[in-house]
Amino acid sequence: MAINQAVDRSAITAAEAQLARVANQGSAEHAYRLTLLSANGPNSARDLADAVHLFCSVYGRHPGLIELALHNCPAGPVRDWLREASDAYERERLYLVRLTAAVGPLPSTPGASETEAALVAQRHAIETLAKSERRGCALGAATALMSDWPSIRALLDRAADRMGMQRPAMVLPDEDSIIRVVSDGTDGMASERALAFGGEQLLLQNRGLFDLLEARAAARID
Repeated sequence: MAINQAVDRSAITAAEAQLARVANQGSAEHAYRLTLLSANGPNSARDLADAVHLFCSVYGRHPGLIELALHNCPAGPVRDWLREASDAYERERLYLVRLTAAVGPLPSTPGASETEAALVAQRHAIETLAKSERRGCALGAATALMSDWPSIRALLDRAADRMGMQRPAMVLPDEDSIIRVVSDGTDGMASERALAFGGEQLLLQNRGLFDLLEARAAARID
């Protein structure tokens, strides 16, 4: 991976740590995500529909994490990156909303009130990260979401394929742009810690969503 040689070494380390954080703590290796990607049984369509609905509940709303972070970010390279990320993610959000309509109603599942309470808590946690005044925190959450989204998108694409729905091209920021914006958005240990915290908490929400989906699937079987 080519990296701008003018970037400060400590900032590169923060960026590399962020990408490693997503690889190690993100959605890609969550056992239930892998189950959903490979499932072909009689319940697979229902389980995929459940995943689409719950991800839409968290990430299909506007303004979302990126837009809230953009609103609270001062002018400069980080704001420019957030604006580009917002424009790119809007395509993903609209895809998610259309897919949610296409898969039909939310599967009936015991514990609906508990599910809604968990989703409300997740949306609140993400909004809090996006609005954080700690330099680096919102950026950490935003870059983690952009890096983790392809793993979620693979699941959405599987649901779209089952519905015969066209999949739009994904044009999210690539790793090089994330490395650059982390270098612009961190300037010392305090901001690097805030960036790490934002990333870790966002990834925790995504893993928690897969945990919730797995519990809901088990409840439907029971």
